[in-house]
Amino acid sequence: MTQTRDVFQAIADPTRRQIIDMLARESLNVNAIASEFNITRQAVSLHVQFLNECGLIVIRQQGRERYCEAKLDKLNEVTAWVDQYRKYWDKKFDSLEGYLEKIQKKKK
Repeated sequence: MTQTRDVFQAIADPTRRQIIDMLARESLNVNAIASEFNITRQAVSLHVQFLNECGLIVIRQQGRERYCEAKLDKLNEVTAWVDQYRKYWDKKFDSLEGYLEKIQKKKK
């Protein structure tokens, strides 16, 4: 059974979120990314590979270097998922607000 990786798994890890944040600002090679962390270059490479498999970054070969670039449109999946719950809670809070206004009027 092959394991599929998705954007939710990718953003669950703080190191990967930080890598996404770095790459959202500029394209970087793996060595430049690794220099920002207190973990091995191999560990950073595994995070980069994970992000690539999820479609959150692309890796482009330029000469001997591999540069990583963010593909932030993939985060729309997260936005859509969160929005459905935001709408649910907005409805609940609107209902609560209406109820509180109703009982305040009864007290007067």
